[in-house]
Amino acid sequence: MLTGSVIIITLKVLVSAVTILFAGSLVALAAKRTKLHGRINTAFFALTMLTVVAFEVVLQLVNVSETFTPEARAALRTHLYFSVPSALLLPVMLATGRMHSRRLHATLGTALLVLWTGTVITGLGLPH
Repeated sequence: MLTGSVIIITLKVLVSAVTILFAGSLVALAAKRTKLHGRINTAFFALTMLTVVAFEVVLQLVNVSETFTPEARAALRTHLYFSVPSALLLPVMLATGRMHSRRLHATLGTALLVLWTGTVITGLGLPH
């Protein structure tokens, strides 16, 4: 049975896992290993999108009002303020990286870093 706690803990594990990939991508970039940066980002993109789709499917299968406390629903809403824009920005980041649009990619990357930081803070802070 999918309980609110199980869903939240799973979300925290997945956010942590993809954040490690994101950090590895930034380390590769700092080391000027742009191909590795791109490969890690591709994995980050794929796993993040899979997480978003899976989370959305789970939310369609459960009664959110019964599964989550009001506090958890409010925290999830705040989390979504960061995670949804991050998810929407990821395909653009992937495209600009593949097209070697460095200036645009770097600018959007800064925005993604800010949004992802909010995603991590609000995701790991969810009550379970």
